[in-house]
Amino acid sequence: MESVIENHVGRDTTLIESDSIVIRFSGDSGDGMQLTGTQFTDTAAFLGNDLSTFPEFPAEIRAPIGTTAGVSGFQVHFGSKEIFTPGDEYDVLVAMNSAALKVDLARLKKGGVVILNTAGFDKKNLNLAGYPEGANPLEDGTLDNYIVHKIDVTKFTKECLAGSGLGMKEIERSKNMFVLGLLFWMFDEPMDYTISFINEKFAKKQDIADANIKTLKAGWNFGDHTEIFTTRYKVAPAQLPKGTYRNISGNHATAIGLVAASELTGLPLFLGSYPITPASDVLHELSKYKTSNVKTFQAEDEIAAICAAIGASYAGGLGVTTTSGPGMSLKTEAIGLATILEIPLLIINIQRGGPSTGLPTKTEQSDLMQAMYGRHGEGPLPIVAASSPADCFNTILEAARIAVEHMTPVICLTDGYIANGSEPWRFPTKDQLAPINVTFTTEPNGPDGTFLPYKRNEKLSRPWAKPGTKGLMHRIGGLEKQNETGNVSYDAKNHETMTRLRAEKIQKIADYIPLAKPDSGKETGKLVVLGWGSTSGAIKTAVREAIADGHEVAHVHLHHLNPFPNNLGELLNGYDKVLIPEMNCGQLLQLIRAKYLIPAIGLSKVQGLPFTTVELKNKILELLK
Repeated sequence: MESVIENHVGRDTTLIESDSIVIRFSGDSGDGMQLTGTQFTDTAAFLGNDLSTFPEFPAEIRAPIGTTAGVSGFQVHFGSKEIFTPGDEYDVLVAMNSAALKVDLARLKKGGVVILNTAGFDKKNLNLAGYPEGANPLEDGTLDNYIVHKIDVTKFTKECLAGSGLGMKEIERSKNMFVLGLLFWMFDEPMDYTISFINEKFAKKQDIADANIKTLKAGWNFGDHTEIFTTRYKVAPAQLPKGTYRNISGNHATAIGLVAASELTGLPLFLGSYPITPASDVLHELSKYKTSNVKTFQAEDEIAAICAAIGASYAGGLGVTTTSGPGMSLKTEAIGLATILEIPLLIINIQRGGPSTGLPTKTEQSDLMQAMYGRHGEGPLPIVAASSPADCFNTILEAARIAVEHMTPVICLTDGYIANGSEPWRFPTKDQLAPINVTFTTEPNGPDGTFLPYKRNEKLSRPWAKPGTKGLMHRIGGLEKQNETGNVSYDAKNHETMTRLRAEKIQKIADYIPLAKPDSGKETGKLVVLGWGSTSGAIKTAVREAIADGHEVAHVHLHHLNPFPNNLGELLNGYDKVLIPEMNCGQLLQLIRAKYLIPAIGLSKVQGLPFTTVELKNKILELLK
C-alpha cells in the first residue's frame, strides 16, 4: 500500500512511501547489471530493508551482444515488510537495450516505470533483438500503459567523462553507474556505500574509481535537476528482529557455514572441488579462510576432487566437495566408496538445469532422484536441502552434524536460485549454534585388545579412528567389509547383513531430527502445500495470502529428504489434499506417493525459473474449489 507523505518545496516532485518495491535491471552481459543490482541491494540492506534478489545470467559465456539470449538481469524486491520472494512483477524496469525490453516488459506492472537507454534502440539493436523491420517499441504504442523515461545513458556518460583520459571502452563501461545514481535519487537512498565500494575495488586504479564515482553522481544530479521525474519513492526500514545483519547470497552462506562447522567440530576443513557453475563461488570464498584452518584444493577433475575430500575425512578432517549435477554424475563411484567406508563427508550439490550441460546458469530441482538413488548397489545416504540463501548456513551445520555423529556421507542440496540470490542474514551468536559432537576412538574396543572398526554404537555408527593411532590399525577400502572386523569379505550372508546395517543406520537418523510441522496454517485441514528447497519463499507467500483471504490451507516445508521426519506420513494424512510444487517433473511427488500411498497432486515447472506466487496461489484456489 502506498501513501503520499511529502511534497518537495519549490518543485513539483512527490515523495511516495511504499511498503515494497520490485526493480529489474536488464541489459547485455557487459552492461554491468549484476554489479548495479548488487550495489543497490547492498545499500537497501544497509538501510535496514528486508529483501530478496534473483540474478539471472545468459547461459553462454560470451552470449551474442544485443540478442535476447545475451540478456543479463538482476531483480531485487525490497521493503519495510517481510519479503520472501524476488517478486512476481516489476514496479520499475531498467532496460539498457532493445533485447532487455523485449525479454522483460511482459512482467512490468501496468502503470509501472520503465527507464530506457535510448542508445540501445537504434536500428542495429532492434534488428539484433528480433523486432520486425521498421518496428520500434519506443514509438509504436507498446509502452502506452507505462510511465516511460527515455534517457540516452550512453551519451550522458560520454559527456560526463569527456577529458578523463579513459578509452571509449572504459567510458562505456561506466554507464551502469549513471543508472545506479539515478535509481539512488529516485528511491531516496544515499550513494555513500557504493562510493566506498568503488574506492576499495579500484584502489590501485584511481582514474577508474574517479570515473565511476563521477558518473554515479551525474546520474543522481540528472534525476535531481531535470524536470522529467515528478515522483520519488521512499521505503522505510523493515521491523526485523534485533541483531547484526549482512546481505548474503546462498553460496556465501554455504561457505561461512562450512567455516562455522569446522569451528564447532574442532576439525580442520578440507574442500576438494572442481570449478562448475553455479558452485564455483563456494571454492572462491573458502580460499580466503586459510587462517581459519581451511584448506581448499582445486583438483584436475571432479573425481580427484571428491577422492581428495575422502582422504581428508579418513585422516580425521572434515572433508567437503562442492559441485552441480554434471559433477555429481562423475563423483558417483567415489560417493559409493565413501558410503561403504562409512566416513563423514559433505557432498554439496548446487543444482542447475539439466541433463548434461543443460542450462548451466538457470535453476532447477531435478537432482533429488540422483541424490536418492544415484549409486550402484544399495547405498542410501542422508539428504538435506536448503530453503533460502540464509538457510544455506543452517543446512550446512545440520549436514555436518549428521555426517560426524552418524559416520556417513551427507548430500546437501541447494540450487542456482538460492545460490546466487541474496537476503538479509542475522549473525548468530555462539550460544545459538547447537554443538556438534565429534568422538575419535583412541582405545581398542574388541576382545583381547583388538580393534573392531565396524563395531556399532546405539546410532549404528562405527568408530572414527585417526590413522596412526596406537593399537587401532585396521583395513579400509571399497571391498565389502566383514561385520565388525572390517576385513574383506565375500560371504553372501555377511554382504546382506552389512547392506541392511548401512541402510538401517541411515533410517535411524530420523530419530535425531525434528518432527515435521506446518510453517504456516494448521496441522489439519483441506489442503497442505508440501515443498522442499528453494520453493519455500513462493509457497510461504502464496499460502499466507490464501490464509488471509479466509482459505483453509497450510504449508509444510521439508529440510530432511532422506530419511523423512518420523511423523511426516501422519501429518500429511491430516489434510484432505496434498499439493507438491517442484522445479522438476515430480520427484518428491513420486517419493511421497510411494512411501505413504497418499494421492498427492503435483505442480511442475521446468523452465529454469522459480515459481511465482501467482502460479501457486491459482493452483491452491483451484484445488480448494
